[in-house]
Amino acid sequence: MQIRLAQPADAEDIHRLIYELAVYEKAPEQMVATIAQINSSLFNSSPVAFCHVAEVDGKIVGIALWFLNYSTWLGKPGIYLEDLFVQPEFRGHGIGKGFMKVLAQLCIERGYERFQWWVLDWNKPSIDFYKSLGAVAMDEWTVFRLSGDALKKFANEG
Repeated sequence: MQIRLAQPADAEDIHRLIYELAVYEKAPEQMVATIAQINSSLFNSSPVAFCHVAEVDGKIVGIALWFLNYSTWLGKPGIYLEDLFVQPEFRGHGIGKGFMKVLAQLCIERGYERFQWWVLDWNKPSIDFYKSLGAVAMDEWTVFRLSGDALKKFANEG
């Protein structure tokens, strides 16, 4: 198993694994990103996100897609993990933990103070995994989102 920073040639595999994650999270119809959008977001001169991939015998079997966030209280950036996905047949072999360790090490190397992510309430295997790493649930916070028609309506209000 090897974890490495994704390259432009990996875009199709990244796209495939994002779709597999959407299926796992019971929302495949919400995954509308294209390979071209993945390429544009990750592999241009000013990327808005970054991705590490896990390879087993030359096949990409997992992704950790992340971007920088910022803590005003700490005055420092951090890493926000958007997606962590390992194909089911490759789980339990240290790939997820490997991704988490690589990103935690990146935080330390760059002086970032936080590494955070969301997890669905029903995803007990992932919650248990994250707790085993020493992560703490931020239960007192509620996530809000404006998207789609609601975002457009609000943005265009007089």
